[in-house]
Amino acid sequence: MAAEQAKVDPMYQFTIKPLGGSDAWTLGEGFNIAFTNSAMWMLITTVVLFLFVLGGMRRQLVPGRWQMMVETFTGFIDNMLEANIGKAGRKYVPYVFSLFMFILFANLLGLLPLGVVGVHPFTFTSHFTVTGVLAIISFSIVLLVGFWKHGFHFFSLFVPHGTPLPMIPVIAPIEFISFMVRPFSLALRLFVAMMAGHVLLEVLSSFVIDGTNAGVGFGLLVGLPSFILMIGICALELLVAGIQAYVFALLTALYINDAENLH
Repeated sequence: MAAEQAKVDPMYQFTIKPLGGSDAWTLGEGFNIAFTNSAMWMLITTVVLFLFVLGGMRRQLVPGRWQMMVETFTGFIDNMLEANIGKAGRKYVPYVFSLFMFILFANLLGLLPLGVVGVHPFTFTSHFTVTGVLAIISFSIVLLVGFWKHGFHFFSLFVPHGTPLPMIPVIAPIEFISFMVRPFSLALRLFVAMMAGHVLLEVLSSFVIDGTNAGVGFGLLVGLPSFILMIGICALELLVAGIQAYVFALLTALYINDAENLH
């Protein structure tokens, strides 16, 4: 019965489940510290990312394909930071590179068709709690850099240059609210994009299954077009996986720029 529900419920794929009978692991006032499917796929993503970077650190005189891929991604992030922050952006390459690759690998691993072999990948970037933590880390770096480098002068960020004196009481609160909303919007964008794509794929898969089970006529009328559309959506999701990782890294770079170079 549970398997049947999983086929028709598009939200079932986002269910966080404790693994290995660890659902009884609680701490203090009922805080569950179980190792879940979400945590497992975070660990898998981290290991895959570590192996990917490790394989590109051979420093061969004539780089192989693996080393070239790692150097290409590193150069891509380095150029993006230099374009948006300047030379000072180079010191943020390790963090932004790790952030970009972690999100990219998480998005791509969640799209692997491993269900055919009985393994169900979990896209943890489709949970707001995960994207929220990533956004808070980036936002914390912005605050630390801003106050460390500029002190209380960092608050001048909320008063754009050239603002007339009578308008400061109006503009400053608006700028402050806009600044504080940044981590929320950063996390929400990635969460919504990944969740929407997976929900759509699940709905289309239910059309394929139900159309096929209903007979040849419904299979050709409903199942086949849904299957073709699924292929197109999967290709689109691969593109979205890369774009969302890039957007998250780019916005992080832009926010760090505000902390490095006050305007």
